[in-house]
Amino acid sequence: MLRTDTVSPLVLDEQTEAFLARVDADPRAPLSTAVQAAGGHGKTAVLGRLRHSFQQAGIAVLDHWRDAADPADPGCAVLVDDAHLLDTASLGELCRLAEAGRARLVVAFRPWPRPAGLADLADLLHRGGPPVLLGPFTEQRTATYLGRVRGTPVAPAVTRLVHEQTGGVPRFVEWLARALPVAADGAQREAGPAGTRASGGPAPGADRAAGPLLEIPRSVLLQFVPELESLDLEVRRLLLALAAGAGVPTDLLGVLLSRGPEEVDRPLAAARASGLLGPDDRLAPLVRRAITTLSPASQRAAVWRRLAELQLQRGGRVLPLVRSMIDSGLGGSCPGEVAEAAGDEALAEDPALAARLFAAAEAAGRPTAARRATAAALAADLDSALRLADRLVASAESPYRAEGAAIAATALVHRGHPDRAVELYRWAGTPSSLAFAALGAVGTGEVAQLDQLLADPPADGPPTLLASAALLMARGLRETLSGPPTAALSTLVQAATLLEPAGRAVLLPESPAALAALVALHCGELDIGERVLDRAVAAHLGAALTARRHRLLQTWLLMVRGRVAEAASRLAAVTAGSTPLESRDLVFAAALDLGIARRTSDLPGLQRGWLRAREAVVRHPVDLFTLLPLGEFAIAAARLGELDRLTPHLDEARALLARLGDPPLWTTPLHWNSLHAAILADRPAVADAHVTALTAAADHSPYAGVLAAAGQRWVEVLRGEVDPDRVEEAARGLHGIGLCWDAARLAGQAAIRTSDRRAMTALLDCARMLQGRPIGGAGRANAAGAPSVGDPAAAQTEGQLSEREREVAELVLGGLTYKQIGDRLFISAKTVEHHVARMRQRLNCASRGELLARLRAITEERPAGQPNGASWTRARAAR
Repeated sequence: MLRTDTVSPLVLDEQTEAFLARVDADPRAPLSTAVQAAGGHGKTAVLGRLRHSFQQAGIAVLDHWRDAADPADPGCAVLVDDAHLLDTASLGELCRLAEAGRARLVVAFRPWPRPAGLADLADLLHRGGPPVLLGPFTEQRTATYLGRVRGTPVAPAVTRLVHEQTGGVPRFVEWLARALPVAADGAQREAGPAGTRASGGPAPGADRAAGPLLEIPRSVLLQFVPELESLDLEVRRLLLALAAGAGVPTDLLGVLLSRGPEEVDRPLAAARASGLLGPDDRLAPLVRRAITTLSPASQRAAVWRRLAELQLQRGGRVLPLVRSMIDSGLGGSCPGEVAEAAGDEALAEDPALAARLFAAAEAAGRPTAARRATAAALAADLDSALRLADRLVASAESPYRAEGAAIAATALVHRGHPDRAVELYRWAGTPSSLAFAALGAVGTGEVAQLDQLLADPPADGPPTLLASAALLMARGLRETLSGPPTAALSTLVQAATLLEPAGRAVLLPESPAALAALVALHCGELDIGERVLDRAVAAHLGAALTARRHRLLQTWLLMVRGRVAEAASRLAAVTAGSTPLESRDLVFAAALDLGIARRTSDLPGLQRGWLRAREAVVRHPVDLFTLLPLGEFAIAAARLGELDRLTPHLDEARALLARLGDPPLWTTPLHWNSLHAAILADRPAVADAHVTALTAAADHSPYAGVLAAAGQRWVEVLRGEVDPDRVEEAARGLHGIGLCWDAARLAGQAAIRTSDRRAMTALLDCARMLQGRPIGGAGRANAAGAPSVGDPAAAQTEGQLSEREREVAELVLGGLTYKQIGDRLFISAKTVEHHVARMRQRLNCASRGELLARLRAITEERPAGQPNGASWTRARAAR
């Protein structure tokens, strides 16, 4: 319950407490001192505490020195509040009283105004001892105060919020504490972007402060009215300017107030003395909210508009001021020139806001149409970008037709129209556009433009970071077609690094980081791909337009490394939200969904993912940069018996590569994936053809050599020719180039196809080691497919399962077939069947339904911290 007394509980600093303790110990001792603080910091409360001490000691307390015949009478004490408001005559009388030195005299005042008489009085009072200086609460004192008001400790998060909102000013803490019983009781509600809310709307900058939501009643804001009305117009205008939250410099305030720099000190001192402005010349969020809410909208708009114009004239940043105007509903009053400048500032950090600002500037007659289209594209609003860019291209009088063409081309690349994009880039004719045109042409199988560009680079146009990076991307892509992979990768990483300083505001059809990561995936340099993507994400390279692409490629790296659960979680995060994926990103997302389902033997997930993949394949044409997803589609289609449906797309990919001269870097991964598709489709002749192609490219790079050896081992294993040493060597080679799941898969399949028990054991151990599983012991099965005689499960009492049986149980509950479980655990389907039969016998279950119920209960009792190998699979199966 709230306290109903009108006196606030004092929470004083150590020096003030020590001063009051001395008075309490000897209230009749001589006393002459000053209490100085800004408004709302507790001067009146300290005087009230002194009054109580004197009255308890039988000493008469006088609020006015003229109330006693002899104010110097030692039997009384004189307490004077707000001495800064006294006239000269009264201050002279107090000076004489203090000079006499016989009265108990305590005078409280603000640091401003400071008339001459008050300064003399302060000097006299200082002779009796140091003044009592009151400041804002620390966070600990705020917590103590809130606890005393509530009668119980409050949550630390609420304390922190109240302290941040009030700046620790005791008066504001009191107002907020007594008006917010829910917050003071510690209840918190997670807000989206807002830190506080009041009926007057969000304060400037509030939408960028995350944290629990504090509901600030309007009644709290209305308590500021008397203090604001007591200030003169000049001080109120100064507070309004500071409420914009833009860190307004003093000289700019002087121009706004039509005063010289030295004359601004007077209104600043008045604002500080009122307690509304902190000693660091900053407004607490609650004060800023009150000023913006209670000030007339016309006055606020006039001050902020004038401030923005002045800031623009001196070349300063105007975006913080314009943000304040928008947050307060005054964006419509922003001058066109100011909106244009703010849009330029916002382009790198918030392109969606920049697009709005450029639209406002364009409506005011400013030439911002091209920049508005660029901002829309950077914000991934491709509909708006294409509409605006098309308008620019169609206007014969527009000086921005080339820019419009480049913007439209970039959007079309992301929309899956590379041919049309190449035409627009060439029509734009700028150095970067010509480079991007050449890149796009190579993506569709035409290399002539790229060779012409590299032989005769365009000399016109400034050598910007974008133009230089685009040329490096072109050179790096050409090296992927004929040179060593390391050279191409180095060139592309250099291009990505070059663009990082300007990356947020650069419009890209393909980021150099994404292209470098694709090359890294095609040549087994996964660590380099991971690092270049991490840097691109940290630098926001390409803004929102390429953000999803970078994250999807990061997810792909996780998947091929065998970190499937982490990849699934990352994919869910990337695809979350209401914004649909553009066609190129959709291709990768659909392929990731299939790849994750395949690697976890999730047949229902594979079937659901195939439906989405079919849409993705139709929406985006085959190009050089989507060969990895096409390979995953081929394997999934073969697994589901629909490989023929994908045959035209695979033929188109091979024709594209043939036009480029069948570069090994790009053909090798496609042959590897096509090999697995042929194996699943039971097409041995096709599989042999892909192995032959892999072998022919083996000398191109160590990566190609590893895939060639692994491909040979695969076809041998499927024919029953298992050489354990060669298989293990090939599997370790796959693991060495980052293909951890593929490595374990090869060793595991070889193990269940050999009749040599010793070879089977060695290969199973190899598979488990490559996948990060424990080897030996209970995890090992014998050649006959049944658990070994020494299996610890044989010694289990009724109702208990071995670790291997728990693994099988969890996968059975996940809906997997015996064959899928065997593939997952590197054992045969017959072994899985034996495990299930033994569990049914041990648990004494009469039916499969009873067995499933018992297994579900047992697996849910797994001790905390024990690994659960099928939890993610079970979650996908239930999806």
